[in-house]
Amino acid sequence: MRRRQSHAVTRSGRLIPAVARAFILAVAATSAFIFAPGKAFSAIAPASAVSPRLHLAGDSTLATKERATPNPEYGWGELLPRYFRDPAVVVNHAVNGRSTKSFLDEGRWQKLVSLLAPGDWVIIQFGHNDAKREDSARYTEPLGAFAANLRRFIADVRERGAHPVLATSVARRKWAEDGTHLIDTHGDYVPVVRDVAARAGVPLLELNALTTALEEAHGIEGSKRLHLWIDPGLYARKTEGWRDNTHYSHYGADRVAALAVQEIIRLQLPLADWLASSSPSPPPSAEK
Repeated sequence: MRRRQSHAVTRSGRLIPAVARAFILAVAATSAFIFAPGKAFSAIAPASAVSPRLHLAGDSTLATKERATPNPEYGWGELLPRYFRDPAVVVNHAVNGRSTKSFLDEGRWQKLVSLLAPGDWVIIQFGHNDAKREDSARYTEPLGAFAANLRRFIADVRERGAHPVLATSVARRKWAEDGTHLIDTHGDYVPVVRDVAARAGVPLLELNALTTALEEAHGIEGSKRLHLWIDPGLYARKTEGWRDNTHYSHYGADRVAALAVQEIIRLQLPLADWLASSSPSPPPSAEK
Protein backbone atom coordinates (compact mmCIF):
# COMPACT_ATOMS: atom_id res chain seq x y z
CA MET A 1 0.00 0.00 0.00
CA ARG A 2 1.38 3.44 -0.87
CA ARG A 3 2.08 5.52 2.26
CA ARG A 4 1.51 9.26 2.39
CA GLN A 5 4.43 11.04 4.04
CA SER A 6 3.31 14.68 4.29
CA HIS A 7 2.79 16.18 7.75
CA ALA A 8 0.70 19.12 6.49
CA VAL A 9 -2.94 20.03 7.02
CA THR A 10 -4.80 20.08 3.73
CA ARG A 11 -7.13 22.85 2.59
CA SER A 12 -10.10 20.71 3.63
CA GLY A 13 -8.64 20.52 7.14
CA ARG A 14 -7.58 16.85 6.96
CA LEU A 15 -4.34 16.21 8.83
CA ILE A 16 -2.24 13.83 6.72
CA PRO A 17 -1.61 11.17 9.34
CA ALA A 18 2.12 10.45 8.94
CA VAL A 19 2.84 11.45 12.53
CA ALA A 20 -0.61 10.47 13.75
CA ARG A 21 -0.23 7.03 12.13
CA ALA A 22 2.99 6.34 14.05
CA PHE A 23 1.16 7.12 17.25
CA ILE A 24 -2.04 5.27 16.47
CA LEU A 25 -0.47 2.00 15.32
CA ALA A 26 0.40 1.14 18.89
CA VAL A 27 -3.13 1.94 19.98
CA ALA A 28 -4.75 -0.08 17.21
CA ALA A 29 -2.62 -3.12 18.01
CA THR A 30 -3.60 -3.27 21.67
CA SER A 31 -6.90 -3.63 23.47
CA ALA A 32 -6.40 -0.54 25.64
CA PHE A 33 -3.92 2.09 26.70
CA ILE A 34 -1.61 1.40 29.60
CA PHE A 35 -1.09 4.54 31.65
CA ALA A 36 2.09 4.97 33.64
CA PRO A 37 1.26 4.58 37.33
CA GLY A 38 2.05 7.65 39.37
CA LYS A 39 2.54 9.90 36.36
CA ALA A 40 2.54 13.50 37.57
CA PHE A 41 1.07 16.52 35.81
CA SER A 42 2.64 19.67 37.22
CA ALA A 43 -0.27 22.02 36.52
CA ILE A 44 -2.88 19.83 38.20
CA ALA A 45 -4.54 20.78 41.46
CA PRO A 46 -6.04 18.16 43.77
CA ALA A 47 -9.75 17.46 43.44
CA SER A 48 -12.01 19.48 45.71
CA ALA A 49 -14.33 17.96 48.31
CA VAL A 50 -17.16 18.26 45.80
CA SER A 51 -15.68 16.60 42.76
CA PRO A 52 -16.07 18.47 39.47
CA ARG A 53 -17.52 16.61 36.50
CA LEU A 54 -16.82 16.09 32.83
CA HIS A 55 -19.86 16.73 30.62
CA LEU A 56 -20.11 15.52 27.02
CA ALA A 57 -22.19 17.21 24.31
CA GLY A 58 -22.52 15.84 20.80
CA ASP A 59 -24.08 13.39 18.37
CA SER A 60 -24.52 9.65 17.95
CA THR A 61 -20.81 8.89 17.62
CA LEU A 62 -20.46 10.12 21.21
CA ALA A 63 -23.84 9.16 22.71
CA THR A 64 -24.81 6.43 25.15
CA LYS A 65 -27.20 4.00 23.47
CA GLU A 66 -30.51 2.48 24.55
CA ARG A 67 -30.01 -1.06 25.90
CA ALA A 68 -33.58 -2.32 26.54
CA THR A 69 -32.93 -4.87 23.80
CA PRO A 70 -29.47 -6.06 22.68
CA ASN A 71 -27.74 -3.30 20.76
CA PRO A 72 -24.30 -3.58 19.09
CA GLU A 73 -23.89 0.19 18.68
CA TYR A 74 -21.82 2.25 21.12
CA GLY A 75 -20.72 5.86 21.31
CA TRP A 76 -17.19 6.66 22.41
CA GLY A 77 -18.57 8.79 25.23
CA GLU A 78 -20.36 5.71 26.54
CA LEU A 79 -17.03 3.94 27.08
CA LEU A 80 -14.98 6.97 28.15
CA PRO A 81 -15.88 6.56 31.88
CA ARG A 82 -13.97 3.26 31.92
CA TYR A 83 -10.74 5.24 31.71
CA PHE A 84 -11.46 7.37 34.79
CA ARG A 85 -10.74 6.52 38.42
CA ASP A 86 -14.34 7.46 39.22
CA PRO A 87 -16.51 6.70 36.17
CA ALA A 88 -19.38 8.71 37.69
CA VAL A 89 -17.58 12.00 36.99
CA VAL A 90 -18.43 11.63 33.28
CA VAL A 91 -21.93 12.84 32.37
CA ASN A 92 -22.92 12.10 28.77
CA HIS A 93 -25.52 14.49 27.30
CA ALA A 94 -24.87 13.49 23.66
CA VAL A 95 -27.89 12.29 21.68
CA ASN A 96 -28.21 10.46 18.37
CA GLY A 97 -28.84 12.65 15.34
CA ARG A 98 -28.24 16.04 16.92
CA SER A 99 -26.49 19.05 15.44
CA THR A 100 -25.48 22.24 17.22
CA LYS A 101 -28.80 23.70 16.05
CA SER A 102 -31.11 20.91 17.17
CA PHE A 103 -29.19 20.47 20.44
CA LEU A 104 -29.95 24.13 21.16
CA ASP A 105 -33.50 24.17 19.78
CA GLU A 106 -34.52 21.16 21.88
CA GLY A 107 -33.23 22.78 25.09
CA ARG A 108 -30.55 20.13 25.59
CA TRP A 109 -27.70 22.61 25.71
CA GLN A 110 -29.52 24.84 28.17
CA LYS A 111 -30.09 21.84 30.46
CA LEU A 112 -26.40 20.95 30.34
CA VAL A 113 -25.39 24.52 31.18
CA SER A 114 -27.81 24.61 34.13
CA LEU A 115 -25.95 21.64 35.64
CA LEU A 116 -22.48 23.16 35.36
CA ALA A 117 -20.50 24.11 38.44
CA PRO A 118 -17.19 25.98 38.64
CA GLY A 119 -14.34 23.61 37.81
CA ASP A 120 -16.41 21.35 35.55
CA TRP A 121 -15.24 20.47 32.05
CA VAL A 122 -17.29 20.12 28.84
CA ILE A 123 -16.15 18.25 25.72
CA ILE A 124 -18.15 19.39 22.66
CA GLN A 125 -18.17 17.39 19.40
CA PHE A 126 -20.57 18.32 16.59
CA GLY A 127 -20.46 18.42 12.80
CA HIS A 128 -21.84 15.16 11.42
CA ASN A 129 -25.45 16.34 11.48
CA ASP A 130 -24.82 20.06 11.02
CA ALA A 131 -23.85 19.10 7.46
CA LYS A 132 -27.28 17.65 6.59
CA ARG A 133 -28.29 20.38 4.16
CA GLU A 134 -31.61 18.70 3.34
CA ASP A 135 -32.78 18.91 6.98
CA SER A 136 -33.68 22.44 8.07
CA ALA A 137 -34.06 21.31 11.69
CA ARG A 138 -30.37 20.38 11.84
CA TYR A 139 -28.40 22.06 9.06
CA THR A 140 -26.02 24.93 9.83
CA GLU A 141 -23.62 26.74 7.51
CA PRO A 142 -20.11 25.87 8.66
CA LEU A 143 -18.82 29.46 8.57
CA GLY A 144 -22.15 30.84 9.81
CA ALA A 145 -24.45 29.30 12.41
CA PHE A 146 -22.16 26.34 13.10
CA ALA A 147 -19.22 28.55 14.09
CA ALA A 148 -21.54 30.91 15.97
CA ASN A 149 -23.07 28.03 17.94
CA LEU A 150 -19.64 26.75 18.93
CA ARG A 151 -18.67 30.22 20.11
CA ARG A 152 -21.89 30.39 22.15
CA PHE A 153 -21.14 27.01 23.72
CA ILE A 154 -17.69 28.22 24.75
CA ALA A 155 -19.03 31.47 26.21
CA ASP A 156 -21.83 29.73 28.13
CA VAL A 157 -19.44 27.22 29.69
CA ARG A 158 -16.96 29.90 30.70
CA GLU A 159 -19.73 32.04 32.18
CA ARG A 160 -20.45 29.21 34.61
CA GLY A 161 -16.79 29.00 35.65
CA ALA A 162 -16.31 25.72 33.76
CA HIS A 163 -13.82 24.75 31.06
CA PRO A 164 -14.82 24.09 27.41
CA VAL A 165 -12.96 21.66 25.14
CA LEU A 166 -13.74 21.26 21.43
CA ALA A 167 -13.27 18.01 19.51
CA THR A 168 -13.14 17.60 15.76
CA SER A 169 -15.66 15.15 14.31
CA VAL A 170 -14.56 11.53 14.11
CA ALA A 171 -13.88 10.17 10.62
CA ARG A 172 -16.29 8.06 8.61
CA ARG A 173 -15.08 4.82 7.05
CA LYS A 174 -15.07 5.98 3.44
CA TRP A 175 -12.12 4.61 1.50
CA ALA A 176 -10.66 5.96 -1.71
CA GLU A 177 -11.12 3.67 -4.70
CA ASP A 178 -7.44 2.75 -4.71
CA GLY A 179 -7.67 1.70 -1.06
CA THR A 180 -4.74 3.85 0.08
CA HIS A 181 -6.52 6.32 2.36
CA LEU A 182 -9.85 7.57 3.66
CA ILE A 183 -11.82 10.28 1.90
CA ASP A 184 -12.81 13.23 4.06
CA THR A 185 -16.59 13.58 4.42
CA HIS A 186 -16.80 16.62 6.71
CA GLY A 187 -15.84 19.44 4.37
CA ASP A 188 -15.41 22.76 6.15
CA TYR A 189 -16.81 21.64 9.49
CA VAL A 190 -13.55 20.19 10.84
CA PRO A 191 -11.36 23.22 9.95
CA VAL A 192 -14.04 25.51 11.42
CA VAL A 193 -13.82 23.66 14.75
CA ARG A 194 -10.05 24.06 14.67
CA ASP A 195 -10.34 27.76 13.86
CA VAL A 196 -12.92 28.47 16.58
CA ALA A 197 -10.81 26.62 19.16
CA ALA A 198 -7.66 28.51 18.18
CA ARG A 199 -9.34 31.92 18.20
CA ALA A 200 -11.08 31.27 21.54
CA GLY A 201 -8.01 29.73 23.14
CA VAL A 202 -9.71 26.48 24.12
CA PRO A 203 -8.17 22.97 24.02
CA LEU A 204 -8.85 20.91 20.90
CA LEU A 205 -9.06 17.12 20.76
CA GLU A 206 -7.86 16.20 17.24
CA LEU A 207 -10.16 13.22 16.89
CA ASN A 208 -10.67 13.62 13.16
CA ALA A 209 -6.98 13.20 12.39
CA LEU A 210 -6.52 10.40 14.90
CA THR A 211 -9.59 8.41 13.87
CA THR A 212 -8.57 8.76 10.23
CA ALA A 213 -5.22 7.23 11.16
CA LEU A 214 -6.98 4.57 13.23
CA GLU A 215 -9.15 3.53 10.29
CA GLU A 216 -6.22 3.49 7.87
CA ALA A 217 -4.07 1.48 10.29
CA HIS A 218 -6.78 -1.20 10.37
CA GLY A 219 -7.01 -1.36 6.58
CA ILE A 220 -10.07 -1.69 4.35
CA GLU A 221 -11.30 -4.97 5.79
CA GLY A 222 -9.97 -4.58 9.32
CA SER A 223 -11.64 -1.19 9.76
CA LYS A 224 -15.07 -2.83 9.46
CA ARG A 225 -14.50 -4.12 12.99
CA LEU A 226 -14.55 -0.53 14.25
CA HIS A 227 -18.09 -0.10 12.92
CA LEU A 228 -21.31 -2.06 12.48
CA TRP A 229 -20.84 -4.70 9.82
CA ILE A 230 -23.20 -7.36 11.11
CA ASP A 231 -24.90 -10.19 9.26
CA PRO A 232 -28.73 -10.41 9.07
CA GLY A 233 -30.65 -12.28 11.73
CA LEU A 234 -28.30 -11.68 14.68
CA TYR A 235 -30.18 -8.82 16.37
CA ALA A 236 -33.93 -8.50 16.83
CA ARG A 237 -33.73 -4.71 16.71
CA LYS A 238 -32.49 -4.85 13.11
CA THR A 239 -33.00 -8.26 11.57
CA GLU A 240 -31.59 -7.16 8.20
CA GLY A 241 -28.20 -6.49 9.82
CA TRP A 242 -25.88 -3.51 9.45
CA ARG A 243 -23.51 -2.04 6.90
CA ASP A 244 -22.74 1.13 8.86
CA ASN A 245 -19.49 3.04 8.32
CA THR A 246 -20.24 5.90 10.73
CA HIS A 247 -21.32 4.40 14.04
CA TYR A 248 -19.17 2.28 16.29
CA SER A 249 -19.05 -1.24 17.62
CA HIS A 250 -17.95 -1.74 21.22
CA TYR A 251 -14.41 -2.25 19.96
CA GLY A 252 -14.47 0.88 17.81
CA ALA A 253 -16.00 3.09 20.50
CA ASP A 254 -13.41 1.91 23.00
CA ARG A 255 -10.56 2.68 20.59
CA VAL A 256 -11.89 6.21 20.06
CA ALA A 257 -12.40 6.73 23.80
CA ALA A 258 -8.75 5.75 24.26
CA LEU A 259 -7.76 8.34 21.65
CA ALA A 260 -9.70 11.02 23.54
CA VAL A 261 -7.84 10.03 26.70
CA GLN A 262 -4.53 10.25 24.84
CA GLU A 263 -5.42 13.76 23.71
CA ILE A 264 -6.26 14.78 27.28
CA ILE A 265 -2.80 13.58 28.30
CA ARG A 266 -1.04 15.18 25.31
CA LEU A 267 -2.64 18.55 26.07
CA GLN A 268 -1.74 18.19 29.76
CA LEU A 269 -5.27 19.07 30.77
CA PRO A 270 -6.07 18.93 34.48
CA LEU A 271 -8.57 16.24 33.46
CA ALA A 272 -5.57 13.91 33.18
CA ASP A 273 -5.39 13.78 36.96
CA TRP A 274 -8.84 12.16 36.98
CA LEU A 275 -7.73 9.21 34.85
CA ALA A 276 -7.18 5.69 36.11
CA SER A 277 -3.53 4.72 36.53
CA SER A 278 -3.92 1.63 34.34
CA SER A 279 -6.09 0.56 31.43
CA PRO A 280 -9.51 -0.90 32.21
CA SER A 281 -10.26 -4.57 31.76
CA PRO A 282 -12.83 -5.38 29.05
CA PRO A 283 -16.26 -5.85 30.64
CA PRO A 284 -17.99 -9.24 30.17
CA SER A 285 -20.23 -7.77 27.46
CA ALA A 286 -17.33 -6.35 25.48
CA GLU A 287 -16.87 -7.48 21.89
CA LYS A 288 -13.85 -9.75 21.46
